[in-house]
Amino acid sequence: MQVTTDWRRLTLITGFNFLLNFSVESLPSVTVIIAAPPGMQNIHAVTGAEQLDYPADKLEILVARGKQPSVQRNAALRAARGEIIYFLDDDSVPLAGNLRRAAQQFQSPKTKMVGGPNLCPPDSSRMQQAFSLTMGTKLAFGPSAARYRSIGKVRESSEKELILCNLLARRDAMLELGGFNEKLYPNEENALMDELQKRGDKLIYDPELIVHRHPRPTLKAFCKMLMTYGRGRAEQFRLHPTINSAANFVPPLFVLYLLALPFVPRLLLWPLALYGLAVLVQAVAVVPFKKVLWLPGVSMLIFLSHVLYGIGFWRGCFTKPKPPTAAVEQEIKIEKA
Repeated sequence: MQVTTDWRRLTLITGFNFLLNFSVESLPSVTVIIAAPPGMQNIHAVTGAEQLDYPADKLEILVARGKQPSVQRNAALRAARGEIIYFLDDDSVPLAGNLRRAAQQFQSPKTKMVGGPNLCPPDSSRMQQAFSLTMGTKLAFGPSAARYRSIGKVRESSEKELILCNLLARRDAMLELGGFNEKLYPNEENALMDELQKRGDKLIYDPELIVHRHPRPTLKAFCKMLMTYGRGRAEQFRLHPTINSAANFVPPLFVLYLLALPFVPRLLLWPLALYGLAVLVQAVAVVPFKKVLWLPGVSMLIFLSHVLYGIGFWRGCFTKPKPPTAAVEQEIKIEKA
């Protein structure tokens, strides 16, 4: 009886070890790529990447230093050894289980990119929390609200919901398309995602694949970000036009409507009243009851999101995207963390 019991125990232990080893061996190799400016110390993303729950022999961390992020990421992409690339911004702090969670999605060969939201950390300032609430609203950011709030379930998605500060991609698929378009910043990842989907590849959004990242620290920085996003979208559309960008024309048209208000009949003022009501309803929907005094501020931020994005979009219609200079490329340095 003792021999039988020991045999069964040995069989169970051996079987468990086999499954464990098989699971580890089947995991793809991963390179974490972090774009950072020259001289930056204490890169939060490096600390977070070092704490990822993943076999050390399958994990590589590269810091690409420079002044043009799309060029930095392309340089690191060419130097990377991993089958899967995990792109993080220098201030992105991923959850420890992100790589193992994403590896499940990459079991399908059709899946080329997997991403999730970047959420506001609890220690953020009140202003940063207000920015986060605004970016997480459908009225202000449309489907891109999923970049700033965990929404729904794991699903096949598009460039509207994925964001480069928390994005995993197959290295070979990116190299086949030549990496990021270095004329674009921001929106270089959006153009690449569109090209992948044109080939029939899948992009996956996972609301639980989370990084924590502080929003812009000041109102001035937040406003500048909105204009940059608008400019980037316009430049992306000019270089890579797709039907998916049609909705992005709404904010610039809204700006024209506002400029025309002094010259239009009173009858055409009613859309503005409906818009104001929609903004208020959206703010009520996202602002917690304990922070009810934030309602006017969040309402104003939603309005600013539309106006500044629209102004930035018009600017992007007339700017000339330029490729990086040789000096920019020579400044790129790849470091192993």
